Amino acid sequence: MRKIKILVFVSFLFVIITLSACTSGDSSGDGQSDENTIQVWTMSDGLDDFVTDFEEESGITVDVQSIPWESAHDKLLTAVASGEGPDVLQIGTTWVAEFAEADTFMDISKYIDDYENLAPDNFYESAVGTTEFDGQTIGVPWYVDTRALFYRTDILEEVGYPNGPETWEDMIDASRKLADRGDDQYAIDLPTTDPQFPFILAWEQGWTYDIDKGADSFNSSDFKEAIELHHLFYDEGLSQMGEGKEFFQAFSDGSKAMFFSGPWDIGTVKDRAPEIEGKWDVKVMPTAENNKSMMGGAHLSVFANSEKVEQSLKFINWMAAPDTQAKWYETKSELPANKEAWENPVLADDDMVSTFGEQLEATQPLPLIPEYERLGNEILTTLEEINRGGAEIDQSLEAFRAEAAKILSE
Repeated sequence: MRKIKILVFVSFLFVIITLSACTSGDSSGDGQSDENTIQVWTMSDGLDDFVTDFEEESGITVDVQSIPWESAHDKLLTAVASGEGPDVLQIGTTWVAEFAEADTFMDISKYIDDYENLAPDNFYESAVGTTEFDGQTIGVPWYVDTRALFYRTDILEEVGYPNGPETWEDMIDASRKLADRGDDQYAIDLPTTDPQFPFILAWEQGWTYDIDKGADSFNSSDFKEAIELHHLFYDEGLSQMGEGKEFFQAFSDGSKAMFFSGPWDIGTVKDRAPEIEGKWDVKVMPTAENNKSMMGGAHLSVFANSEKVEQSLKFINWMAAPDTQAKWYETKSELPANKEAWENPVLADDDMVSTFGEQLEATQPLPLIPEYERLGNEILTTLEEINRGGAEIDQSLEAFRAEAAKILSE
């Protein structure tokens, strides 16, 4: 039923595009006339300059079109409906299921063995898991993303955790001591707009999403424990209810001594709070049943209608090479999906970055379902009702499961 609805929508959108084609002047297919030119759509700035080495080595011209993330989803939908897309496209992990069901990607399974850098063993297992859909390989991992704990080493030492909390029991104990320092003193800012974070907490309690069970997957004591854990930090005043002072100022002055985030904030802390150099560090996620974090990032895929499969795969093979991915990290600070790239000194010699490499070994792919983002946003709404509105947890979870069942049935 879900696939039928997607196809109906795509057909409708195709009619609209066809009717407007005579006036649109669309040039998305311009590169198609030159067999040595491929068109690449990306949401990452700087790729056009980065690919010059590939162009010189291969004789293939790469026509890069950078698309803002906020408009990328609609642009991809239009490409699917019209059949007029690029040869290679970047796809975020949370969009894989939605666009795979609409037949956006070419299945490249039969080509994998022909290219040395595309072998699944080259990449983190969880990253590969997000490139496989319905028995097909719809992409190759480009860069990866995960979450870890940032903490003030000097302040955590004062409450007995100089190397940061190892477990969630440690985290709660340290947080209570930090909050006891006085007025306007907190332990941590929990992410309130990140739909992945509630799932991370649930995975660490031993919960998993079962596609066959659907909404019944949320009827689990492990999932409830994750919601209760999240609520504890607000109920006891360990995390501030409300925005408060500018975050990096709070991390600098120690009033919020911990936070969860991705690798990009290593550079942000260094830039925004240079006065605390040597007084903070990064640590893998605290452990409950496990310490799994999310596996995010982006893939490179061949558009289903591309007539330049060989050229496209040569490009993706080059982008997947360890040296290329290490160089991309130097350029954009986006973490390599290729595990060998982590042996490069630019990553291996940086202890904080290496911590993210360690965390990537303990990750969980996000549920590969088209409704994932809607479910994530719905659980954020539920948490807001519990933490800020005082709603009762059992009743809120019952309402969430009912809404999840409705979303999954549409």
